[in-house]
Amino acid sequence: MKYRAFGRHQFSVSEIGFGGWAIGGSWGSQSDADSLAALNQAIDLGVNFIDTAAVYGDGRSERLIGGVLRDRAARKRETIIVATKVAPTSGVQPPSPYCRADERYPEALLRESVDGRLANLGTRQIDLLQLHTWTRAWNGDPKPLRVLRELKREGKIGLIGVSAPDHDPNCVIDLMRGGWLDSVQIIYNLFEQEPAAELLAVAKTTGVGVIVRVVFDEGALTGKFTEKTAFPSDDFRARYFEGDRLPRVLTRIEAIRQDLAETRYTLAQAALKFALAHPAVSTVIPGIRNAAQATANCEVCELPDLSPELLVRLRRHNWHKGSWYGGK
Repeated sequence: MKYRAFGRHQFSVSEIGFGGWAIGGSWGSQSDADSLAALNQAIDLGVNFIDTAAVYGDGRSERLIGGVLRDRAARKRETIIVATKVAPTSGVQPPSPYCRADERYPEALLRESVDGRLANLGTRQIDLLQLHTWTRAWNGDPKPLRVLRELKREGKIGLIGVSAPDHDPNCVIDLMRGGWLDSVQIIYNLFEQEPAAELLAVAKTTGVGVIVRVVFDEGALTGKFTEKTAFPSDDFRARYFEGDRLPRVLTRIEAIRQDLAETRYTLAQAALKFALAHPAVSTVIPGIRNAAQATANCEVCELPDLSPELLVRLRRHNWHKGSWYGGK
């Protein structure tokens, strides 16, 4: 495993982190036995950064993670950084320009949720607490972040972050420049490359840690999907790839395969290496559902970095999110 600085902070995180959404059960049936094996294998291979959230299985993901860390702590000393998230009150998702910050993230909700996260994880402090979404409409007066600063002073949380919304990741740029954030979580992959325009450079200069999610585009960039792939109704991907989305993705996947044909990288390996190629990225958090996936993801660290020439070719696969809504 290789490690990187987490922004300006005095600790390092594993290049490959553990994304805890799937073990919450939102991607179809998931056994706790597989989840526990995945967590233990990842940590054994050097993973020291785990990301989860309150809404991942209504706390199931957090409880599994907390149980594994308590069990391991009884046997040996390890430093594992756990990041979790607080979701806003029910309403428009993502928050609209007309939503009020103090209504979607009221202080009472934040405090109650922090206590719930601490209980699920079985810890006295949350290493990194992230707001699960945001809107730039709140940047002028980010009241929820003021509350998190107070919780930080009280010792309940260590660091403060925001998970940037899919449609507008750049809404966090002003917050980074204003010194509000210790970290940002963004989508950055072979299809979604918008953060390279400005956000990543700002994170680097402001010392903000960068957590990359959806590096496999919800599984498409692993290369395992075909035209016959179907998802159960309780799997998030049944909606994500509905209609003609999957065929369109597969066409673009084939073009990437052609660029990789004479290299040593599989599609999944190239996807991880592409995200890690940017120096501002602190860690990438692929979803890991079993021990085999943990091993495959962690082994990517042992491969050489992508060549400058290959990076140039892969950048051509940038595909703006707007293409989901009728464009090509």
